[in-house]
Amino acid sequence: MKGKLIIFSAPSGAGKTTLVKAVMQTSLPLSFSVSATSRFPRDNETDGVDYYFLSPEKFRELVNQEAFLEWEEVYENQYYGTLKSEVERIRSKGHHVVFDVDVVGGLNIKKIYGKEALAIFVMPPSTEVLAQRLSNRGTENQESFNKRLQKAQSELSFASQFDCIIVNDNLDETILKTIKTINDFLSRS
Repeated sequence: MKGKLIIFSAPSGAGKTTLVKAVMQTSLPLSFSVSATSRFPRDNETDGVDYYFLSPEKFRELVNQEAFLEWEEVYENQYYGTLKSEVERIRSKGHHVVFDVDVVGGLNIKKIYGKEALAIFVMPPSTEVLAQRLSNRGTENQESFNKRLQKAQSELSFASQFDCIIVNDNLDETILKTIKTINDFLSRS
């Protein structure tokens, strides 16, 4: 049996990566789909664990070879995508695939896999909280921060297209709700 797909999407700063990490620590048979990106790694990130870090040229080469399930140029020369080979490698083991992808990528994966996929939109409690979370990261200059915030506000308009919306206002409660939602999905045949 091939595994199902669990897609986490959210505006930057909504907390989807924190939720994914919590879900991955459960005893569920889940494997994380490592995305590819052409952006530079942050200090705490490892190639092949957090992302497959590729040059923009290599990324475009793989796009031309149709190696991606989905991909997007999020900012100029800054690509993100999901390699088909990564997804099939995980599914062929019978594991369920967990994605931490942007909103457009999440919807694209859902379109391809339909009922085999659960698309979860992680919603911040408010745009003010989202802005504060992004600011607290300390990883952005003002121009980058403004771009992320503007993109986040646009991404919020896609929430209704997802299978479920989980508001990340209380982390412990949000984790429990997310795990229950995933368990319910995985138990359906």
